[in-house]
Amino acid sequence: MADETPRSSANPRGDRVLDAGALRALAHPLRVKIYDILSQYGPQTASSLAERLGESSGSTSYHLRALAKHDLIHEVDGRGSGRERWWERPKGGVSFANAEAIKTPSGRAATQIVMGEFFKLRQEQLMQFIDRGLAEEEEEWQEGSMISTATARLTPEQSEELSRNIMALIDDAVDKYRNQTGANVRPVTIRADLFPLPELED
Repeated sequence: MADETPRSSANPRGDRVLDAGALRALAHPLRVKIYDILSQYGPQTASSLAERLGESSGSTSYHLRALAKHDLIHEVDGRGSGRERWWERPKGGVSFANAEAIKTPSGRAATQIVMGEFFKLRQEQLMQFIDRGLAEEEEEWQEGSMISTATARLTPEQSEELSRNIMALIDDAVDKYRNQTGANVRPVTIRADLFPLPELED
């Protein structure tokens, strides 16, 4: 499975930085959902996506082609037929932080839409886990999950160092277990948020 992490900070690993055209192509709520499902669950068809999303296969097929036009996804080699094409995310991380794109109003708007939709989906998944996971998940999965928040007082340099350390840990796990299969293996979302809080008014 591809590394689905949407990086929005420094890019030490050489992740693909989406250009303005790719950001605009992705800047649609349904396309972000399609992209996210392919990232988290692997290859899908227009029909399987339509069933998951409550859309028509004609609609999902149209959006798949729009994403493919900008190399955000591609067909799976040797799988499916002309009627039932399988699509997947390319391997590797992706960064939404394109310094050139956000200099223009359209690029900035596209970036905000993509990041807003992506993290809205992540927040929905978190709330679903809180609602059902605490009661319905097996104990071993409850023990293996983590929801945590903390506050520290840092300089920009210390914040950057902490960001690098956290991402190194996450990257190591993704590299090690990216293609793992077998009993009790499930997709796991890993989320790390680190950003400065606004100053309080006097």
